[in-house]
Amino acid sequence: MSAGAKLQLDDERVKEALRTVIDPELGYNIVDLGLVYAVLVNDGGVVNIVMTTTTRGCPAANYLKEGARDAAWSVPGVEFVDVTLAYEPAWSPQRMSAAAKEHLGISDRDEW
Repeated sequence: MSAGAKLQLDDERVKEALRTVIDPELGYNIVDLGLVYAVLVNDGGVVNIVMTTTTRGCPAANYLKEGARDAAWSVPGVEFVDVTLAYEPAWSPQRMSAAAKEHLGISDRDEW
């Protein structure tokens, strides 16, 4: 890519930025923990993020929501960010990436 080429705003660029948001309890990023359910990049740089927390009533919910908003705002081309917390489907460790499971010492053979 040439120095003058403009990077296109897309959901993968936003997800990469969301990886900078670390769940304070689990010590790993919210994307690989499976807390981010959807990232939608719309016309005009409008980004909608649907995410969850490990449990309802999680004391870090506002921290994580604000962290996701701020991380998405850091991506060039983003003009507006809306973060929605959803609890359906409920989060489970099965949503984690292999790297997150390894970091936390969880095996796919573990019972949920």
